Amino acid sequence: MLYPYTLTFSSYKDLDLMITDDLKRFMVAAMVGVMPLACDVTHQIEEGNMQSSIDTSELHPPATRTETIVDTHWGVTVEDPYRWLEEEDSEEVRSWFEQQGAYASGVLGALPMRQQMLERLTQLDQGAPYSTYGVRQMANGDLFYLRRNAGDSLAKLYQHPAGATEARLLVDPDMLSDDNQSHVSIEGYMPSWDGLFLVYGVAQGGSEETTYRVIDLVSGTTLPDKLTNIETAYNRPQWSLDGNGFYYARRRDLSSDAPETEVYKRTQVRYHALGDDPEHDAVVAAYGVSERLPLLETDFPSLVVTPGSDYAVLKVKHGDNNEISLFSAPLETLRSKDIPWVKISQESDLVTDFAVVADALYLITAKDAPRFKLIKTALSSSSLTAAEEIVPGGDLVLEGIAAAADAVYVSVKRDGVNKVLRLSAEGRVEPLKTPRDGAAYISSVSPQVPGVLVYETTWIQGGIRYAYDPDEGSFSDTGMVPKGKFDNLEGYIAEEVLVTSHDGVSVPVSILRRADLVLDGTNPTIVYGYGSYGISQDVSFSPIRLGWIEQGGIFAIAHVRGGGEYGQAWHYAGRMQNKPNTWKDLIATAEYLIDKGYTRPEHMAPMGGSAGGILAGRSVTARPDLFGAVVMQVGMLDAIRAETTTNGVPNIKEFGTVTNAAGFEGLLAMSAYHHVVEGVQYPAALLTHGFNDPRVNPWMSGKMAARLQAVNKSHGPTLLRVDFDAGHGIGSTREQVLAQYADIYSFLLWQLGHSKNAAGG
Repeated sequence: MLYPYTLTFSSYKDLDLMITDDLKRFMVAAMVGVMPLACDVTHQIEEGNMQSSIDTSELHPPATRTETIVDTHWGVTVEDPYRWLEEEDSEEVRSWFEQQGAYASGVLGALPMRQQMLERLTQLDQGAPYSTYGVRQMANGDLFYLRRNAGDSLAKLYQHPAGATEARLLVDPDMLSDDNQSHVSIEGYMPSWDGLFLVYGVAQGGSEETTYRVIDLVSGTTLPDKLTNIETAYNRPQWSLDGNGFYYARRRDLSSDAPETEVYKRTQVRYHALGDDPEHDAVVAAYGVSERLPLLETDFPSLVVTPGSDYAVLKVKHGDNNEISLFSAPLETLRSKDIPWVKISQESDLVTDFAVVADALYLITAKDAPRFKLIKTALSSSSLTAAEEIVPGGDLVLEGIAAAADAVYVSVKRDGVNKVLRLSAEGRVEPLKTPRDGAAYISSVSPQVPGVLVYETTWIQGGIRYAYDPDEGSFSDTGMVPKGKFDNLEGYIAEEVLVTSHDGVSVPVSILRRADLVLDGTNPTIVYGYGSYGISQDVSFSPIRLGWIEQGGIFAIAHVRGGGEYGQAWHYAGRMQNKPNTWKDLIATAEYLIDKGYTRPEHMAPMGGSAGGILAGRSVTARPDLFGAVVMQVGMLDAIRAETTTNGVPNIKEFGTVTNAAGFEGLLAMSAYHHVVEGVQYPAALLTHGFNDPRVNPWMSGKMAARLQAVNKSHGPTLLRVDFDAGHGIGSTREQVLAQYADIYSFLLWQLGHSKNAAGG
């Protein structure tokens, strides 16, 4: 999945949201650190005359040769003058990226407001002493969590014993780098059910190439066990109930000359007994190992083990499709040679999430319910025909489900705002009303612990993590999110409006700004969107975003089709051949902002990351007259060639394939690179990419930058910002994140004009 890299809209939802595993992974990408902050409305960057205060006449992008390759798909000729940039292992291409990075660094570094912006973002980011996320609760009251102290580069893993005043540091990624040149980040963790052991993952340089290690929590020592080539995109380790080992997903070993498209194929679920050689770990589920498991090469299987249940559940992701297949088998059979798997649901049943309670299975499905419904069946059942309906389909969007010791908790969305429902053992469904009645997200649930941890936030207030006591029916502040200098905001507003799109559909838009801002059309404005995989842009609070807003900037979040704001139907209305709705929804949003006096074209920029690069790239290529700049972060910009990449095959379910005519037509329509044409005045562009990105190849941004630099007839620069110690944003250090946003905001203030309404101005 091509998760959005930006931190500007989901920075405060916890990594351990008990919704779909896919959205959990999205949160890892979107939330490099969590801290409840606000901003000081009196702060202003002294920028001088933004439009004329930098002389770039001596700075030029590197010369880029063309070598046009012509492909013909379904009778359509497609020219590609920069195909040679796809050879990222070549010295020539590496050198080209280095020169592009140096050019961008020279231009951005010369911006007079850039250093002040970085200092301000750092100040906002360090307004609280620390932040915690990725919380896991244990039966004995212990807590495990990731914590990033103010000023730290990366989160560290801690154990907080029940009743203790101090937490115990378990894993410090700063001490783990193999080469002292690139950083290491923690890529997930899981304690055993008895709290005696813990497995954690680490990856270097944002690469997501994960290795598992195991800690003996009693002695504090790291065991010799070392498991490599781990699949973490859709899987997390699951301990056996006896605590002697864990189940995990692993990619197969490939030769160095294997095609990129083979990397994500034939993922295996294995069992590792502590102390054993990982090379001999038993295969539990994989392509071709059992007639009872009709898996495809591109499927991603993962195992779920739940205390109190005699069954294991095998979840099968079909590429990046949200709809999963489920199989069950008795726990006692998992280490046998012929596991008696029973298929419970298949892809056509439209199941997106599930929870296990004893021998029952609760499922969220879109079958005859475009905003989803909740059903219940037995784990021994071989179909859903007799499933009981628990929460019928309706206006409520059901997003995720998790089981605690006392009840099942459901993550839902009503009118675009997330809430939590509790389904008691007696079958009562009740909404949980949090103290501030803001957006509420399931933060942590354990089948061994009653109640739920709920994270609550608003667009303009920092978050609080509450513990819900089911016996008392009350919430209490856990104190795990410390109040900081900038917590409670005044002078900021979040407006919720509906914008009529090209086909008459109403698109919700959230507009974040200072309350005293004069709507005279001069305000620099970011129009942010994503629009893929059914991922919603949920209510959240971000200090990085506030660094833009306090300068008089407007941050408009377009909840375009392709997201999940209104369920599966909203998602499907913006995928494959329907993808044009996503950028047309953003264009309609931009026109609305102009009509209402928020801004004008020369002061506005679309922005999107990863799959959101489609949205930003196609918005500006479809309507270059409507924007003064554009920002594309780790963007999927050459959709025609995406299928040839490591992550391309899993994404066919979301975007389509060139191997059929309709799929090619849809991919060509969404491919921004192929819509850059000679003689057009495109606005200034900033493209950002980590060179170690395994999800969207850096050449996507490289080819787009080269094309814009070659044909653009405007005076606005095209900059390709390259980080050689980063990937898709997952595992980036805080310094990397803050530096990137200092560059983005400074670039946009330079190109869009600093608002005369800036605070203090």
